Amino acid sequence: MPLSLRDLLDRLPEARWPRLWLSLLCLALWLPGLASLPPGDRDESRFAQASRQMVDSGDYVRIRFGEEERNKKPVGIHWAQAASVQVVEALSLGHRGEIWPYRLPSLLGALLAVLATYHWGRALVGRRAAFLGAALLASCTVLVVETHIAKTDAALLATVAAAMGLLGRAYLAPNAFTARQAAAFWAVLGISILLKGPIGPMVALLAGLTLVVADRAGGWLRALRPLWGVPLMLGMAVPWLVAIGIATEGRFFAEAVGGDMLSKVGSGEEAHWGPPGYYAATFALAAFPAAFLVLRALPTAWRDRMNPGTRFLLAWAAPTWLLFEAVATKLPHYTLPAFPALMLLAAAWAMDPLRRPAPRWLAMLGLGLLWLVALALGVAAAVLPWLADRRVDPVALLVLPATLLLAWGVTRLLRGGTPARAALLGAFLAVPVYGLVLGGVLPRLEAPWVGPRLAAALAQAAPTGDVQGEFGITGYHEPSMVFATGTGTALLRDGVAAAAFLGAEPGRTAAVGERELAGFRAAAGQAGLNLREIGSVDGYNYTRGRRLTLHLFQAAP
Repeated sequence: MPLSLRDLLDRLPEARWPRLWLSLLCLALWLPGLASLPPGDRDESRFAQASRQMVDSGDYVRIRFGEEERNKKPVGIHWAQAASVQVVEALSLGHRGEIWPYRLPSLLGALLAVLATYHWGRALVGRRAAFLGAALLASCTVLVVETHIAKTDAALLATVAAAMGLLGRAYLAPNAFTARQAAAFWAVLGISILLKGPIGPMVALLAGLTLVVADRAGGWLRALRPLWGVPLMLGMAVPWLVAIGIATEGRFFAEAVGGDMLSKVGSGEEAHWGPPGYYAATFALAAFPAAFLVLRALPTAWRDRMNPGTRFLLAWAAPTWLLFEAVATKLPHYTLPAFPALMLLAAAWAMDPLRRPAPRWLAMLGLGLLWLVALALGVAAAVLPWLADRRVDPVALLVLPATLLLAWGVTRLLRGGTPARAALLGAFLAVPVYGLVLGGVLPRLEAPWVGPRLAAALAQAAPTGDVQGEFGITGYHEPSMVFATGTGTALLRDGVAAAAFLGAEPGRTAAVGERELAGFRAAAGQAGLNLREIGSVDGYNYTRGRRLTLHLFQAAP
């Protein structure tokens, strides 16, 4: 007898191969757009370009973007991206000029985070709830986006989920916590330091301190073997830290700690300031489509805080969340390390047959936010091609029906009193939503992807495609342009510098923005250059919020 949808949703958390099913769900959610989305500004292209230069130069200690030192984040993600590129090239699957090999560590990190949430979540909330929590984590918008960005945060989440899972084991059963598990805990935190400095250890430390204060006891911490564990953690990172300190004469620490980390705490770095409460206000979007379930579960989780598993998850999520709310710089992915705990709390409530219903106002708020985000995503996807390229995209028009179907399906099962089914259905119905947006709508846009279109125009002008050392640009210095056109791209100050660049050596090409065009032509005339315009690229600089036109020039003989 064929299974109904409800039977399938009920039986899947008890599937014989849960990790396989979770992996298939992750791939269905994340693979669309992984290779077809052009490199984004600004962080992704900075990370990818720095990793590319590591592969090109063979220098795996210093981090550089062009000729400048990139002394902001540790080296771990660059090593992972460089290894990914080398494997891809060795297998002849791609090359270092494509962005997708640099995204593979993010995809793998996110997958490991989901599987770690399931693996260690079983001891905290049970097998069925751990499966549901891992599925909810996989479908959250913020994690889906991070899998498509070649930077640290998805990989960091893998280390946080694994370390916190091990910490939870030590808290629940300290007498059964082995030396091997303790070594794994500290080693994972060491890897986390190489990925993003103190963030991973900070999450574990906050959770441990919260539990010690709440329980008024901390004897279980001895199970972690900190006397040799802390040196093990530091030993994972110290060799590179010493090497980078010597290579940069201490500049890395001055810039990474004083210039990057502390500036984020005290002020909104790079115009990313946000008030306390920012993450709570944006949670419905960041955790879509799972946010409605988290909101329903939180009151029961607080009432059940004496339960050891629930207590640990609250100690994991709450102080980390509050800390990032207090930090001045706000970016949507900063609270991602707390998401596994929140999803497990939500799943535990949904799977409990004796659960207390959420307050009616909170249930209605969560459902209303689900519909609001679904409607907003659908409308935004539909109008984006028109705003960017002044065209109607039939693929984009399919997103709204897909998001409304998701909201309708979840609502229908919620009214039937089955929140676990509703949440799992939401995770599955998110597949076509993300597939359409990331695999269909965004890659088909033209205006935002200036760098790849500029590289294509250069390739058309020079069939060999070799623009290293022969191409300079003024008026558009975004990192995605450097990744697209090559490390040797000369970033020119203004139109006068562009004219001097063209006149210095025959065969060069310069791209000049509209604002610099008059000064460029005047300087070229004074230098006696015979200019030949070989093309132009219109686009939209979304990091600055303005349209632009780049004109390509060569000096005719």
